Formats: sequence, structure tokens, C-alpha cells
Amino acid sequence: MTGMPHVEMVKPALTNVEVAGIKLEEKQPEPLELSEEEKHRIVVSPNFQRFFERSSRVIERALYEDCNIFIDYGGVDGEEKEGDDKSGIKLSLNRYFYDEHWSKNRTVTCFDWSTLYPELLVASYDHSEDSPHDPEGVALVWNTKFKKTTPEYIFHCQSPIMSTTFAKFHPSLIIGGTYSGQIVLWDNRSNKRTPIQRSPLSSNAHTHPIYCVTVVGTQNAHNIVSISTDGKLCTWSLDMLSQPQDTMELQHKQAKAVAVTSMTFPSGDVNNFVVGSEEGMVYAACRHGSKAGVTDFFEGHQGPITSVDTHCAHGQFNFSHLFLTSSFDWTVKLWSLKESKPLYSFEDYGDYVYDVRWSPTHPALFATVDGSGRLDIWNLNNDTEAPTASVCIKGNPALNRVSWSQSGHQVIAGDNMGKIWVYDVGEVSYLLLF
Repeated sequence: MTGMPHVEMVKPALTNVEVAGIKLEEKQPEPLELSEEEKHRIVVSPNFQRFFERSSRVIERALYEDCNIFIDYGGVDGEEKEGDDKSGIKLSLNRYFYDEHWSKNRTVTCFDWSTLYPELLVASYDHSEDSPHDPEGVALVWNTKFKKTTPEYIFHCQSPIMSTTFAKFHPSLIIGGTYSGQIVLWDNRSNKRTPIQRSPLSSNAHTHPIYCVTVVGTQNAHNIVSISTDGKLCTWSLDMLSQPQDTMELQHKQAKAVAVTSMTFPSGDVNNFVVGSEEGMVYAACRHGSKAGVTDFFEGHQGPITSVDTHCAHGQFNFSHLFLTSSFDWTVKLWSLKESKPLYSFEDYGDYVYDVRWSPTHPALFATVDGSGRLDIWNLNNDTEAPTASVCIKGNPALNRVSWSQSGHQVIAGDNMGKIWVYDVGEVSYLLLF
């Protein structure tokens, strides 16, 4: 038909947001294609490595968290269920730490807790005969707060690590004492798993295994103190491990060297300390002053001392003169620095007792572990003939080390197969009785 007007379709009106979106699409550049070489350069860069390592830890923690997001705080889920009453249980297994590659068939040799992050536990391990090509010494940092099953940090060196401790006033640093006699230092801010510093193997320092290393002092004046099995005590600065600041030979009768196996400092003391020895003797000693060296000795054990620990619970009364020892003679003994003979001998054992530790919160409580896989909690207010609570680890591995969490709510035990067992301790562990 002719004469009819031509009508075009009218486009719908666009909002400002839609107009902005169209302009953004028009300006969108083509994605940049990276070459394989450029991708590799980014992946191996220190910044990317730091980002990836930190992000992996965060995601892993989140994946392993087991929490009920549907919990009803109105009371439906809060009703008491049958079997929930655990008031009669003194020790209950919470979890265990184990790494198939790094801790399998390695004996746990030492524990220490971070003072800044109380959920972090560092454990050192001996060598594994099944992994001759792996580093002989391993130190793993485990996180007791999150349910992740892998360590937070992995460190190693070429000699078995016999002792380890967090650098108390430098939370990113970890110190190790090795079987070869070297002091090694790791930094968790570094991407390196190997030590950032190590002491020399020379006659000026240690040349024998170091079973004891600790940090003593205050924020402004502190040192590393280490002692080896030949009785040589060295004092170090964290800033310089090239040589010790001070050395001392622990000797007893006829200038005989003390073969030290364990060491402890009384709470708050930086000068006086107590050591256990291979011959079964316990020695009190001091680092400075006119009487530097061995000041007293204690006889009572019939076998090598495996551990010594001074009382550490704070309260109205001062019990810092009390200390405990464990031994190959199947006993644990309670001593006072004021008495030359043991105050009491705990003899409810049928194997070597490898470690003993006072509770950090309860003045009458201590834990022991032995070669039959038994973990015992003793309460001196209840009984001195038998432990208050006891558990045998499945498979009866030899338990080599024991330690309390700083809260006193958990006790951990390390075995000779590379596992760390974490047990929750009942209310008795933190109920102060004075």
C-alpha cells in the first residue's frame, strides 16, 4: 500500500546503570595471555610463594573445621543427651598428630609451647632408619586449635634433633639442639626449611649431643642456655651463634664430668638449675658467682635419669624448691632442694619411666609416661600409691615425652613411632586448691 507512514520500533529506555555497563563492556580489554616462561617466573617468585603458602594454611584450617552451623541456641540442640556426661572421665583422647612422610617411625624427642600463640606446639624428632635419604632431624609445628591434620611448619637439619624450644621473646624463631652438638635456629618467616643460623662444631662449643636447650631471662636481657652430655654448659646470644658468650664444665668428684641427660631451671630463676645424669645422680648447680658449677648432689636413683622438672604452678605458697625426676629404674621421685634424700618415691611402674612434668596450673598434679605406652596423671592430694588417672596407648608404643598445655586442660604424649597423642584432662587439672 502506498501513502502509509513508515514506523520504526522504539528501543526501550536504558537506566544509567545499564548504560554504564554497556560502556564498561565496550572498554573491556582482551585478557592478557602469559607465556609459559612468564607463568613460571610468577609461580617461583618469593611474593607468590609467600601468598600461596599462607593461603594454603588458611584454607586447610577452614576445610578441617567441624562445626554445626545449624545449631539452635533457642534450646532444642542444648538438651542433655544420654551418654554426654563425662564427669567421671579424667583422661579422654582428643586427637593425635602424625605426618606420614615427616614423622613416621621417628621418636619424639622434645616438646615446647609458644608463649605468644599457646595453641602452637613444636615437636622435635630423631632420625628414621626407614628413610635414609631424608634429613636426619625434623621439627614440626602443630596447631592444637584447628582440626587440620598437617603441621603448620616443617623444619629439618642434617643431624637428629634431641631438644627444641621456641625463642621465648622472638615468637617466629625456633631453636634446636642436635645430636652432633650444634645449636640450630629456624625462622618461620623464611621460606627455608633449613636453619638460618647454626653454631660451629668446635672445641669452643658443644661436640656432644645436646639433650637440653632453653631460653632464660627477660625481654631485654635473655640468653639461650644449652648443655651437652659431656657436662659442657654454653650460654648463647640469639644474634650470634658463631661462638658462645660463656662456657662452663660441670664436674663433680675428682673433676669427673657430669654426663647430663636433662636440665630444668626453677620458676623465675636464671642462675640456679638442676640436672639429671646418666649415672643416676641429680646435681644442683649455678651459672654465675663464686660458686659457679655444681653446688650440691642428690642420690636415690639406681639407673640413668631420663627427666627432671621443677615445680612451676604459681599460687599463695612457693613450691619452687620441689622437683621431680624419672629414671630407667622404673621410679619417679619427689625431691626438695633443701633435702639430700628424696621426699617420696612413686613405684607403680613396670617399665622405664621416660618423662615427668608438673601441671602448670595445679600444684599437686603431675604427668608421667613410660616404655609400656602408659600415660599417668598423679594427684598428690588424692593418692601417692597409684595414679589418679591412667591410660594405655593402643599398640603399647614406648612413650618418650610428655607435656601440659599452658591452660592445664590438655596433656600430650609423644611416642617412638612418630605420633603425638593429645588428651583432655578432667576438671581436676585446673582446680586450684589453695
